[in-house]
Amino acid sequence: MTTQHKYHHGNLKVAFVAAARDLLEQDGLAALSLRKCAEKVGVSHTAPKNHFGNMAGLMTAIVTQGYSELAERMACDGSPCQQREAALLGYVAFAQANPALYELMFSRDRLVNDDPDLMVQVRACFVILAAASKDLGWHSGTADEQDGKGQVALWSFVHGYAQLVTAGRFKKDNMQGLSILDILPALSKDAD
Repeated sequence: MTTQHKYHHGNLKVAFVAAARDLLEQDGLAALSLRKCAEKVGVSHTAPKNHFGNMAGLMTAIVTQGYSELAERMACDGSPCQQREAALLGYVAFAQANPALYELMFSRDRLVNDDPDLMVQVRACFVILAAASKDLGWHSGTADEQDGKGQVALWSFVHGYAQLVTAGRFKKDNMQGLSILDILPALSKDAD
């Protein structure tokens, strides 16, 4: 009777993802396990396997949710300049708020990389970054070549900056308190 009662959680899959995210942020990736998630949710240690198959399945679900939240943080309906600023600021803010999840999102060897739900969310983020990099005017070549170079440059820039911020690498007085827009002011002064 007690075991049966434990399984009445409503949406157990959602509960596992929430528990896994809590464990991930509190104790890091090395401490994350299906057994610990089950314990935190209050169900048998085999229950997570019914929903995710294995640890890669659970991590993929966590990362899929992360990309969805990242896209929400980066999205903006304003002018092209406002969209670009929102994309950059949102990307960095997400990484700062979720450092362990952010790190896991780019640990592709731990995930089910061809998961359809994951791919939808990854594409949503890329579409926002691609739009933010449009017409930067940083590169030469055909319009298609300029777009490709701009996408790589802007994504590399924001991703690298976010990693450095979450690692606490900006320790000098003249580096502290800077926004990503402060180090690339041309992005915040584009003409609309």
